[in-house]
Amino acid sequence: MSMRTTFVLPDGSTAYDLGDDHPLNPLRRMLAADLIRACGLLEREGVTSITAGPATDDQIERVHAPAYVAAVRQFSRSPALAASWEAGQWGLAAGGDTPAFLGMHEAAAQICGASVAAAMAVWEGRADQAFSPQGGLHHAFANRAAGFCIYNDPAVAIQSMLDAGAERVAYIDIDVHHGDGTQWIFYDEPRVLTCSVHESGQFLFPGTGALDERGGPQAPNSAINIPLPAHAGDTPYIRAVSDVIVPAVEDFRPEVIVTQNGADPHYADPLAHLQVSLAALPIVYQAIGELAASSAAGRLVALGGGGYTFDVVPRAWTILFAEMIGAQLPEELPAEWLAAAQERTGETLTPTMTGDGVPEVPADVRAAADIAGEKVVDEARSAFGL
Repeated sequence: MSMRTTFVLPDGSTAYDLGDDHPLNPLRRMLAADLIRACGLLEREGVTSITAGPATDDQIERVHAPAYVAAVRQFSRSPALAASWEAGQWGLAAGGDTPAFLGMHEAAAQICGASVAAAMAVWEGRADQAFSPQGGLHHAFANRAAGFCIYNDPAVAIQSMLDAGAERVAYIDIDVHHGDGTQWIFYDEPRVLTCSVHESGQFLFPGTGALDERGGPQAPNSAINIPLPAHAGDTPYIRAVSDVIVPAVEDFRPEVIVTQNGADPHYADPLAHLQVSLAALPIVYQAIGELAASSAAGRLVALGGGGYTFDVVPRAWTILFAEMIGAQLPEELPAEWLAAAQERTGETLTPTMTGDGVPEVPADVRAAADIAGEKVVDEARSAFGL
């Protein structure tokens, strides 16, 4: 029997725009959705495309403090007020990494609504799996914006399923940055297992995600972190998923799996140094898909995430969606999409789906990082009794 897959169209997601010079350009997710469409994936058997409305304040406040939501609304109406001391306390200061902008509450609520729609389509049985590429804003805390993220849509989506009766939800974060906001929101919640493979906080924002972050007193071992060293590359990254996250999730026996699929582990990403190739990503996507099939009756909610190159993000998320629905992709990118994307970005993009260069890392640095990365994976396996 073929899988029923829901794709949440990113209608309105361009409104989540932190500024012309900000790395989180909304065009990247629009290009990804356009490439998925251009490859004919939305027309495949079993695939349904939907649009979603914004999450309600009640849904958002199941995760975020009402006072914080009120502050977001205030600075959303009047971003000029973000020059105040108060805005900095909420993580919304002008000049910060998550500056207030006009209409930000509505834009962030729209992204939350898309992730909730994906989650509830799966939880309520209208789909076996779902993908919402505009989601994945995993750095927002319960009472503070951070790391380009105003509201934590993965957490809002997970909470919506808990409120609907879910008893075990596994969250897998493969973004290069630690999934800190989502982890801390559920740190003392035994019904949620948060797993994150990322570049170590010793080298990269947000500075957290150490092995010893294991869950709160009411939820021991509910958080799993594999912090890899800079330049670790493909093998430790893949092993972190296959040898740590997969068996840990299997032991947890989730009813549904939620994934955050940042494409920024890639070596070309300007904000990180993990040096993973494009070829490694479908291996990880396949491992997670097989895990959902074996451990969660196929129930998988996939979200987008980080990734700050126009060249990699659209291809990575198209490969992800193709993996979800079992579709073969053409090696050559659709010519019309490529021409339009190059015109919109002003960049020369790789013309093939899997084309990749070679990271410019000295051999001795790569070898040392690979050894250090393998050691971290082995330590994580030992720490969690795997």
